[in-house]
Amino acid sequence: MKLGIVGLPNVGKSTLFNAITNAGAQSANYPFCTIEPNVGMVAVPDSRLDALAKLYDPDKFTPAVIEFVDIAGLVRGASKGEGLGNKFLSHIREVDAIVHVVRCFEDGEIVHVDGEIGPRRDIETIGLELIFSDIDIVDRKIDRSLKAAKGGDKALAAQADTLRRLKAHLEEGKPARSFDCDGEERAALDDMPLLSAKPVIYAANMSESDFTSGIESNKFYKEVEEIAASEHAEVLPICARIEEEITDMSSEDKLLFLEEMGLHESGLDRLIKKSYDLLGLISYLTAGKQEVRAWTITKGTKAPQAAGKIHSDFEKGFIRAEIVSFDELMACGSMAAAKEKGLVRSEGKDYVMQDGDVVLFRFNV
Repeated sequence: MKLGIVGLPNVGKSTLFNAITNAGAQSANYPFCTIEPNVGMVAVPDSRLDALAKLYDPDKFTPAVIEFVDIAGLVRGASKGEGLGNKFLSHIREVDAIVHVVRCFEDGEIVHVDGEIGPRRDIETIGLELIFSDIDIVDRKIDRSLKAAKGGDKALAAQADTLRRLKAHLEEGKPARSFDCDGEERAALDDMPLLSAKPVIYAANMSESDFTSGIESNKFYKEVEEIAASEHAEVLPICARIEEEITDMSSEDKLLFLEEMGLHESGLDRLIKKSYDLLGLISYLTAGKQEVRAWTITKGTKAPQAAGKIHSDFEKGFIRAEIVSFDELMACGSMAAAKEKGLVRSEGKDYVMQDGDVVLFRFNV
């Protein structure tokens, strides 16, 4: 999974990126300090994997990973090339989902590119640049569909009609992800590289006092919530400064620090969970002395395709999957005990994988 972190200059975007990836991206109080996208790989926290490691004492421990890309601050006119905009938009095109950092704090020492705090305006600034880029793509697709439909192809004519409706939707300043269409139309649109169709999490970056004393009292956060609800996006309250403070702490110190602030988990943990939910992802687990590992798949993936994540030969030669749920395995204390109790199931090609399945794939090539 690749997540792109975007935002206007000086909203705390690179501070948040640095904190959650510890990648050391440059951060400064002026626009365009991040010209090339910085990339950080982050292990997905999974207590189930930790428990399996204690059970098996493996030679290798491999968690799932998320790639975070810190994309330079966008400004008005990016879709027309302003502020190196075309380059930045191409970076957004490569990610699975967008984490849009929105400034919800006031600080006289940190200048705002527009002079004052305004989440709705900030969101519209970036949102419209993505929409403008999409309108150009849709226009070209309409032309191609109409030319191809001249031979009487009804499917292409219907596609052109759908695209016209989408264009009208975009011209109202609405993102492609909130466009109302049926499943067949959506599948056709999914093949188009539309930036405003990408899933979005609005990271509402607050001051430490607002974040810990009650997020609902922050008027800027409420504004972001309303926008997210209207366009099928998610919102995550976060404090980049807190994330920055806990970056270099040990696990024990981090937990103690968060508890003292009335928090149960870090912003990174919450962001990862929300990203998995947003993209419809789950993890299955493989465990043994050689390696304990988490594998990320889409909800609804069947056993052979899940096996193919490990190696294409596993999918081609799939015979069966021997599966036990994580909870049942831990309750039994070992795979042998789980088998004795009849809890290890033999599943075939039509089995739909579940989050937390501990799997051994049988295959023959």
